[in-house]
Amino acid sequence: MGKKKLSRFAEMETFDHVVQPPFDEVFRKDYKLKGKWSQEFFRNEKPLILELGCGKGEYTVGLAKLHPDTNFIGIDIKGARMWRGAKTAVEEQIKNVGFIRTRIGLINSFFGNEEVSEVWVTFPDPQPKKYYKRLTSTRFLGYYQQFIKNNGFVNLKTDSVELYTYTKKLIELNNIDLITDIDNLYKSELVDETLSIKTFYEQQWLEQGKPIHYLRFKLNKTQELEEPEED
Repeated sequence: MGKKKLSRFAEMETFDHVVQPPFDEVFRKDYKLKGKWSQEFFRNEKPLILELGCGKGEYTVGLAKLHPDTNFIGIDIKGARMWRGAKTAVEEQIKNVGFIRTRIGLINSFFGNEEVSEVWVTFPDPQPKKYYKRLTSTRFLGYYQQFIKNNGFVNLKTDSVELYTYTKKLIELNNIDLITDIDNLYKSELVDETLSIKTFYEQQWLEQGKPIHYLRFKLNKTQELEEPEED
């Protein structure tokens, strides 16, 4: 491991707004802050929104700056990447943002029933060969149902036409309440400050001329979801 990565990991350990529990502390166990993030981590009663697969944390930090009346947590397993967003939050003294370094498959160890108001999935791995690993699959939506408020919003922002199409099929098959469907985000008149936040990788894809797709839908906590057939 390079010196830069080692120094970033060491610095991450000093950040009060970064949580990095060992695997055996959360595997099939509840993390100590489950159900208590607002009261014990942020020390307020503001709504909580998650960004899953946050990478360098640009979207988590960008959302927190735009919406100071809401708490945001970015989640990813890549600590060296997450360091950038965590460092920015310190440098700019952004108090309504936190980060968790963990596998997203363990997310139900961290959040309690109706603790989360909204979920953002920004540029995840589209997993073309393994649908059950897609962060908008019925498997993961089932995870989100366990902690999101009823009819809370799920947002998908992606450069993958395959993931966008798959998620639309799942939404249509299950009669999920689709709020926004934009095939080419930056050619749409619906782009606002929130949707205009750009990650490092998003900027690269835009420079390559790739369209960005966006879906926003409501997730019913009690609905049993059916997986669409693969083409």
